[in-house]
Amino acid sequence: MIEFHNVSKQYDQGAPALNDVSLTIARGEMVYLAGPSGAGKSTLFKLIAAIERPSSGSVLVNGQDVGKLKSANLPFLRRSLGLIMQQLRLLNDRTVQDNVMLPLLVSGAPRDQAEQRARAALDKLSLLGFAQALPQSLSGGQQQRVAIARAIVNRPQIILADEPTANLDRVSANQVIDALKAFHQAGVTCLISTHDERILDTASRVIYLQSGQIVEGWHDAPTKDSP
Repeated sequence: MIEFHNVSKQYDQGAPALNDVSLTIARGEMVYLAGPSGAGKSTLFKLIAAIERPSSGSVLVNGQDVGKLKSANLPFLRRSLGLIMQQLRLLNDRTVQDNVMLPLLVSGAPRDQAEQRARAALDKLSLLGFAQALPQSLSGGQQQRVAIARAIVNRPQIILADEPTANLDRVSANQVIDALKAFHQAGVTCLISTHDERILDTASRVIYLQSGQIVEGWHDAPTKDSP
């Protein structure tokens, strides 16, 4: 489903964000990405979504080299991806339902179909009762679940969640992870970055990044930003 072959990413200056990374994530896997801030986790996600292009090596999604995609083909790639980034970017002048509908409307779906699918996505995340609320009236955990609903409304094959439980209390964090696990159980491939050691301790597969490289034996490596 996702393959990195000797991928490096160098920005204008400084050390490489990723350095000769190779990995494979199979269809239907749920994989956690761990490592300190600046390790390259967000860059890895951006390469999968073709928000950034690799400086060298190749990134394949469903067998397609996304680093070589033309701009006209990027929307087709991104419809197969559910992106949950650290900045939620919810529109505070629109209702929760309108925020979730937006990806469908942008892709040309009829409004009645977009509304139906948005309400179904909110219902899966126990948020249907907040459909007409404004995002700023919700708690942090509820806003994060709205972002998940928006990410899955296009019925993606892959979910990329970048620190989805950051700054959430334990109850809210568990609700977010439980929601992602439910989509994984429905066959969606999930790649989740996190610093949360309690989540990592129960994970079946963890890829640990440090200084832009994959580190073996992640259980012995630090997972916090502090030295």
